[in-house]
Amino acid sequence: MLEIRHETEGLVSKGVSACAGCGLEIVMRNVMEALDEDVIVVIPPGCSALFSGFGAETNLKIPGYQGNLENTAASASGIRTALDAKGNTHTTVLCFAGDGATADIGLQSVSGAFERQDRILYLCYDNEAYMNTGIQGSSSTPYMASTTTTPGGKKTGRKDLGQIAIAHNIPYVATAAVHNLPDLKRKVKKARQTQGPAFLHVYAPCPTGWRSAPEKTIEISRLAEQTGCWVLYEYVDGEVNVNSKINELKPVEKYLCLQGRFRHLGAEQREEFQRYVEKSHCETMRRLEFMSRR
Repeated sequence: MLEIRHETEGLVSKGVSACAGCGLEIVMRNVMEALDEDVIVVIPPGCSALFSGFGAETNLKIPGYQGNLENTAASASGIRTALDAKGNTHTTVLCFAGDGATADIGLQSVSGAFERQDRILYLCYDNEAYMNTGIQGSSSTPYMASTTTTPGGKKTGRKDLGQIAIAHNIPYVATAAVHNLPDLKRKVKKARQTQGPAFLHVYAPCPTGWRSAPEKTIEISRLAEQTGCWVLYEYVDGEVNVNSKINELKPVEKYLCLQGRFRHLGAEQREEFQRYVEKSHCETMRRLEFMSRR
């Protein structure tokens, strides 16, 4: 019988069951374009697990391991140790996890790997909630955003994962977003060459969880930066570089109106959100500027 093989270009198959407009899929495809086949990927349960596949099926052309939600970084550390013991210092060990598996349930293993200075590349695609299990709020969910566990809007702000990573004195930390893919790819390549832990925090809109139009994913990502809700920067061996400085922030309403998760906000709450974003952005820029002068 003639064997029919279906080959696809790149390291990710063409047929992936992600939602329309999924920021995660954009991140995965572009990260894999920036890498080659000399990579082992660790993926926890979550939306990104669809790339791991089921049984003998997979959507990736590289070796991968799917662990538990809490042990992505620990699993990667074990793989790194085994490779080093064999004299293999060239293979990249990539963690590809969401905000729940990074900022919440998996934070202890992430912190441990960073404290040990294990040479892994940890990427958090941040869609700001537990999207795979019903859109529950996470510690990365922004202030006032509605989720199934915060239907009236989250009462607190989000964790600053970049600053948490920097506090571990690791050599490379960077933020990225799906609207600036050349910047993302450049940072992936730079992180891969890092002699120690590297952390990438990537903004990845979720049309399903954010109740936004799939075709608006890139626009929402761009507006997040332009309104001050997201800042692109790099931390390299103690030095900080803000990749794009916004001279005048756009009104945050341009960002809010594209997402149903903020639909419950009244006029006064929207004004409060504007003040909150301005304050948070100012504090973030002040911290980054201070660090760049050290």
